[in-house]
Amino acid sequence: MVSTFGRPGYLRRAMEAGAAGFVVKDTPAAQLADAVRRVHQGLRVVDPSLAAETLVAGRSPLTARELHLSEGTVRNHLSAAIGKTGARTRAEAVRISLDSGWL
Repeated sequence: MVSTFGRPGYLRRAMEAGAAGFVVKDTPAAQLADAVRRVHQGLRVVDPSLAAETLVAGRSPLTARELHLSEGTVRNHLSAAIGKTGARTRAEAVRISLDSGWL
């Protein structure tokens, strides 16, 4: 998979969906070509620093239901999502979730 976003949550979801590799689109051309060849050989290719960041970040604390609610229902669950992310405000919870690749 080639992605614009090198975020832990994106890498985790890609690998769980069966991707054999994950690189960001600004990877130098020679490295990208090497990654494609290695995946074609049956190997896995993941940027080591992104892999480490993914391990440190862990899984999203938000449930699937909290991520896919209607606008009206969001208000009912917002305080739980804010608490799970450790944020102080809705905006901060969104920023934390985006930065972690959970959204």
